[in-house]
Amino acid sequence: MTDKARARKLADRIQVVVAETLQRRIKDPRLGYVTITDTRVTGDLREATVFYTVYGDDLERQATAQALESAKGVLRSEVGKQTGVRFTPSLTFVADALPENAKNIDELLDRARLSDAAVRTAAAGATFAGDADPYRVPGEADDEDE
Repeated sequence: MTDKARARKLADRIQVVVAETLQRRIKDPRLGYVTITDTRVTGDLREATVFYTVYGDDLERQATAQALESAKGVLRSEVGKQTGVRFTPSLTFVADALPENAKNIDELLDRARLSDAAVRTAAAGATFAGDADPYRVPGEADDEDE
């Protein structure tokens, strides 16, 4: 096992190498507008998981996944050349769920804003259920007892 700092540095370097190689060398027409969002390397530096997002619809996401799978060998050899590690990690590409999660959070926040606005409008015309000041004032309580 290696230390976590070395694994993190290697992951960062792999992320940069994969992104640059996709931009400059891979000319697959199926490859859409891809952003490499994160990379994680196992503790033994043998496997790297590359997270990516694709701008577009489901068809473009599927085509990009196929293009990344077919370019995996070229990307791995480029990672091996540029990192200089003894064993080049195998690459696994995973579509990042970040955009879907962000969209879900935005929808929940919009729903909460609408609910808050409804409560605010209902509270605007509301009156107190009892007296405006339900607490006894010491001077008034003595007067009522007499």
